[in-house]
Amino acid sequence: MSNEEVQSEAFSAESYFATQPPPASLEEDVARAREFIQKQISQGRKVVLVTSGGTTVPLELNVVRFLDNFSAGTRGATSAEYFLKAGYSVIFMHRQFSLQPFSRHYSHSTHPFLDFLDVDDSEEPAQIDVKAAEHTQLIEVLSQYKRVQKAGTLHTLTFVTVNDYLWLLRAVSQELVPLGRLAMFYLAAAVSDFFLPRQKMSEHKIQSGKGSLHIEMDQVPKILKPLVNEWTREGYIVSFKLETDETLLVPKARKALARYGHQVVIGNDLHRRKFEVVFVSPKGGRPVLDENGEAEPDPSQFAESWVHIDPATNPTREIEEDIVAELVRRHRVWTGES
Repeated sequence: MSNEEVQSEAFSAESYFATQPPPASLEEDVARAREFIQKQISQGRKVVLVTSGGTTVPLELNVVRFLDNFSAGTRGATSAEYFLKAGYSVIFMHRQFSLQPFSRHYSHSTHPFLDFLDVDDSEEPAQIDVKAAEHTQLIEVLSQYKRVQKAGTLHTLTFVTVNDYLWLLRAVSQELVPLGRLAMFYLAAAVSDFFLPRQKMSEHKIQSGKGSLHIEMDQVPKILKPLVNEWTREGYIVSFKLETDETLLVPKARKALARYGHQVVIGNDLHRRKFEVVFVSPKGGRPVLDENGEAEPDPSQFAESWVHIDPATNPTREIEEDIVAELVRRHRVWTGES
């Protein structure tokens, strides 16, 4: 296969899945997800697929070196908790070792678990005590975690590479089809924009003795289009747009909605994302671009809604609480409940 053929295929989701191999665990992962989804359907629950964390791009078949995306998975893990509180069942599809619901409160870097434990060795055997200042939060977090465990409303899946992510997303989306409009997709993962096709990878570790490294990567296929049009036509789909130039945020969100036809883009400015986001959604039907997707959509076709929190007046409040509350309200409208 020529380089030109590989490059052209990289821009098509269909050709991507025809040429890039599935992860070894895909069949088992999908079977477990299917079992979870069927249980939620039998109980009449809404299900949200939350994707979280960054994806890697391997540079070799026997991976030593890879490119990575910046994301600890904070937004996804935090949002998953609030969806669970709102009564949703959650499939939490996250980067291996990124933050997870509940355990995120005790990150090794920001709030190390061992730091709030004491050892009482005044008698044998020694006892482990929780510091008084940590009791209230630990009881709250642990109680929520145990309730979710008992209810069986949280299912986790892991990915590492962008290839893992794409195969899992397609497979789980198709499993959610029976839920129809009761399924929501909260696509918070930081997905690589470029990848190295398997056909272009070095089999072994790239040697450093040859000096400069030059790699030509292909564009990761835009999976929102097949997600909307083929994989889950009735699902409520929320994507995210992160920018460093705030003037691009709303225009790019509008363009994504016009191009892919989904329900909401949540825009984040890199430096303000923890206390301000914007919801951008189409006012009516799907806006239309030209065939090449180059024209700017008419701003009057879209609605914008800003969500702000003030960290100075309420430093413990998390903006994900307000994001999820707004999405729950909109999803009720989508499902015809209100």
